[in-house]
Amino acid sequence: MITHQLRHARLCMIFGCTAIYVLGFGPLPASLKRSPILKNSFARLAASVNGSVNGSVNGAQEKKRVVVIGNGMVGQRFMENLIGLDQSNQCIISTFCEEPRAAYNRVKLTSYFETRDPSALSMTEEYDQDGKTNWYKTNHVELLVNDKAVCIDTEAKTVTGKSGTTIPYDVAVLATGSYPFVPPIPGKDRPGVFVYRTIQDLEDMLAFVKDNNVKSAAVIGGGLLGLEAAKAVYDMGVEAHIIEFAPILMARQIDQGGHEAMVGSIEEMGLKVHCGARTAAIVGQDGSSDNDSRSPVAALRFNNENPSWEDLPVQMVVVSAGIKPRDEIANSCGIQIGERGGVVVDDFMRTSAPDVYAIGEVALHKNFIYGLIAPGYDMAKVAAEKVAADIGISQKDEDLLHKFLGADLSTKLKLLGCDVASFGENQPRPDDTDTTELVWKDPFTSVYRKLIFNKAGTKLRGGILVGNADDFTTLQKLAVSGTEMNPRDCAALLPPPMAKASPGNEEISSDPNTLVCSCNDVSQGMIAMAVQKLGVEGANLKALKKCTKAGTGCGGCEPVVKTILAEELKKLGGKVSNQLCEHFSYSRPELMALVRANPEPSSVHSFEKILAKHGHGDGCEICKPAVASILASLYNGVVIDDGRNSLQDTNDRSLANMQRGGTYSVVPRVPAGEITPAQLIALGETAEKYNLYTKITGGQRVDLFGASKHQLPDIWQQLGEAGFESGHAYGKALRTVKSCVGSTWCRFGVQDSVSFAVRVENRYKAIRAPHKIKGGVSGCIRECAEAQGKDFGLIATEKGYNLFLGGNGGAFPVHAALFASDIDEETVLMYLDRYLMYYILTADRLERTAVWQKKLPSGKNGGGPIEHLKDVIISDSLGICKELDARMQHLVDTYHDEWAEVVNNPKLRNQFKQFANTDETQEKDELIEFVDIRGQKRPADWPADGQPQTNWAPPADDVFSRSEKAWVLVGSVHDFSPNVGTAILYGSTQLAVFNNAKRGEWYVTQNMCPHKQAFVLSQGIIGDSSGTPKVACPLHKKNFDLGSGAELGGGDLKIITFAVKIVGDDVLVELPSVEEVDAILGTGGLRVLKSDCINISGDAIKVPIKNGVLNSVVASR
Repeated sequence: MITHQLRHARLCMIFGCTAIYVLGFGPLPASLKRSPILKNSFARLAASVNGSVNGSVNGAQEKKRVVVIGNGMVGQRFMENLIGLDQSNQCIISTFCEEPRAAYNRVKLTSYFETRDPSALSMTEEYDQDGKTNWYKTNHVELLVNDKAVCIDTEAKTVTGKSGTTIPYDVAVLATGSYPFVPPIPGKDRPGVFVYRTIQDLEDMLAFVKDNNVKSAAVIGGGLLGLEAAKAVYDMGVEAHIIEFAPILMARQIDQGGHEAMVGSIEEMGLKVHCGARTAAIVGQDGSSDNDSRSPVAALRFNNENPSWEDLPVQMVVVSAGIKPRDEIANSCGIQIGERGGVVVDDFMRTSAPDVYAIGEVALHKNFIYGLIAPGYDMAKVAAEKVAADIGISQKDEDLLHKFLGADLSTKLKLLGCDVASFGENQPRPDDTDTTELVWKDPFTSVYRKLIFNKAGTKLRGGILVGNADDFTTLQKLAVSGTEMNPRDCAALLPPPMAKASPGNEEISSDPNTLVCSCNDVSQGMIAMAVQKLGVEGANLKALKKCTKAGTGCGGCEPVVKTILAEELKKLGGKVSNQLCEHFSYSRPELMALVRANPEPSSVHSFEKILAKHGHGDGCEICKPAVASILASLYNGVVIDDGRNSLQDTNDRSLANMQRGGTYSVVPRVPAGEITPAQLIALGETAEKYNLYTKITGGQRVDLFGASKHQLPDIWQQLGEAGFESGHAYGKALRTVKSCVGSTWCRFGVQDSVSFAVRVENRYKAIRAPHKIKGGVSGCIRECAEAQGKDFGLIATEKGYNLFLGGNGGAFPVHAALFASDIDEETVLMYLDRYLMYYILTADRLERTAVWQKKLPSGKNGGGPIEHLKDVIISDSLGICKELDARMQHLVDTYHDEWAEVVNNPKLRNQFKQFANTDETQEKDELIEFVDIRGQKRPADWPADGQPQTNWAPPADDVFSRSEKAWVLVGSVHDFSPNVGTAILYGSTQLAVFNNAKRGEWYVTQNMCPHKQAFVLSQGIIGDSSGTPKVACPLHKKNFDLGSGAELGGGDLKIITFAVKIVGDDVLVELPSVEEVDAILGTGGLRVLKSDCINISGDAIKVPIKNGVLNSVVASR
């Protein structure tokens, strides 16, 4: 503590200041990502660096210190507002943050499952390893993560954290938020009982579900937070039961009619709703129903009578039954607390203690706690203005300052795939006689709307919208503004937009003052002005949200923000762009549709024809692989035949995965993980013959690492003789269908999961798609194949299989959604045929099924994307099932093993020759050092960027300018495939020759990419950038100008280029002597070596091989 205070004393001496701090508990505050307010950040930074802030020694006014207690959404917004008002950098801010990471968007907590990346929820920027972001450093805000403020001394004016850190303040701001209210239910402390509030809560639930094989869970609470928690449980793949004490869900926002529409939509998704529930106890696995036992959750018990309710079997309980303000720190220091909790504040958010403010869910204003984010932001704005005035950084008179006089409680949310909105006086008091209601109730589409007018029909007072709220903004403005209406127009407002034959984009007003984002107080005019300032080139949704903050709160206004963006871009002569690249003004789905619908397939069956018909230029590393995927998905030719090798990305061109140092890994297909002993022996023999590193993959296959490209056909031939085919580990295609042993061996299995997985994998193998595809088949509900984490998954039941769609693992896991239950194998295949082909035809480039599926519309009866898929795949709502079936069957019927195609075709096999001008080869350990690790060989680690052996540069810009050169014959024109690069050997130097047949031009460069000194440039895709011919390095997509050798895109790397000419059929390159070229570019001098500071053998578990037996010996240290 002393050290901390001394450090701040030193700061005061340097800057001549006192300071301003923000006190905080958890992720309550957290503000707009780099809003216009942040323009002052640069002024603050410049002032501190340049010493332009005068200290008290010079007689200048001392800086003030503000401490914010709580770093959640509202506390973060307060800090941003205060920084925006602090034009001359007169205050210092500190904030206490109880959680391990800075402010994040708690309102969007359920979206955490889409990425499992906390940075996606950050209110500022990406988190570093300490849970902080660069925003705090840029704005000189001291962030104390993992440090809960525990004491405020209002006499000494200090705040103390749990760590012992004590900070003095001139102003303290309580932004501690709230905590979940847990009713005193017996058994509430059992393992398996959780609250829903933080990222850590979600992680704890996920771990519990996985470790305890949870299949069913109860969510206690049917309000806004309860339904969000139910969505979280549903996203975990767990059956969710919503338990609500009241007779209807969301009793504060909707009525009985809205409840019925919402329940219909929710239950269509597979969730169960139990209203009027009287929860008596959480029962343990030992049968106990008291607070003494710590036996894990087994059931929920009720005391409902007439009729009585049976116990509900569940293995997890999530309590989300409301919130209570976190006022304990205020209470402990004598600040006035309300009778039922909450820190009492006035209209300026001042508490009973001098210079202490409270905002957000901890603040009790006129005996009311506001549990929504928009009122919290309003409080933050009011408090920031008042604090700025009090400490002298603003000269506004108090009469001109904003006051908090209450808030509009209108809300628009999408809960469990269902629009739910309320606005104005949506539930008038029973004694209010000046009301007339119009009700729309459509049980077929689960849409309910109630609009409440005054008796005369001249004013809209409020309303409830369930199932469709596309016109929420228009209606809410009418109600809040009190605009006079013609009574004859009232009925026209009642039907939802989809019933007016105008579905699609959110309706927008012609009034620029219309409030669009109530969370951040952003009007339609502000958004329109931002689009105009950003311009056609710079305006997109991400940039718009960043500079206006619209859509960064609850997210309910995002559809209207998108509509305004599209409308304003249209006025500027532009449009929202989703085009592939500069060469095609179409997205992948649009380009796929153009090719697929062409009446003459022969006119669009090559990249050149598609480019001529629908694009321009030469193409690039983005559009070429995308078109290659489209061609493979529609026609299914050999991907490296007929010139298509020039379109393939890094791995597809070699039918293997390029690894560090330019070697390749080989992964044979092992359908469902079933492999014979003879095949295992063949894998071992192949690995030994070619000195390959071997590892079992996560998809039940064996990966062989370290093959040189010229060795691949020989390796494939040897594997083919043992019955292996390509595993397509290199392609955007089906990878694996994982299986457990099922009923063939397992005592719990109910279906033969291995046989069916083999059948499924063999049906869809080699099918190209926008992204990789993985499947799984589990033989029982124990789910050992992890099928629900795959793009498609099957779980066996006594009657057949449950089919799950749209999951994925990887960096951002997504749980698959249940599509159909208890279906037989033939039905499974029919549904999968249609699902996969629908995905192939309509997904964006590099879009996984999970992301694509989420973007799909709701079904005709609501229920989210999974219901839309049911409409398309089962009910044929789009009339395309016949086409989907036929296209998939064509792909199945035209299957070919790509490895065998190369092995058996000399022309294709020749593509794998290492050098076009010689049969000589350079082996892999001549290009990068290989080191021993646990009895196998692997390439040495790449040094970090900027270290020796990275970012290579020639000794001079034109190192060979004074050299005597000669024209050297390097081969014939037919030795160099069109529109690709080919390596040649000159002495010990590798050069890359590029035959750009599209332009009729040739180029020659070094083959080594200078970034990591890997000899791979000849394997890169060639194309152009704004007319400049280029090559993209296949490893990290560094782009180089083929003419000058300069790195494109702002980098400072450079490659050496050489003159080339064609004389008759000869290809000649102007080169210095072999000795000169080898001195600069010879592989011996550029070979990547292991770092001397890395002792690999000492850190590893050595596995020496003796007499064919592996003996593990732990290396001594």
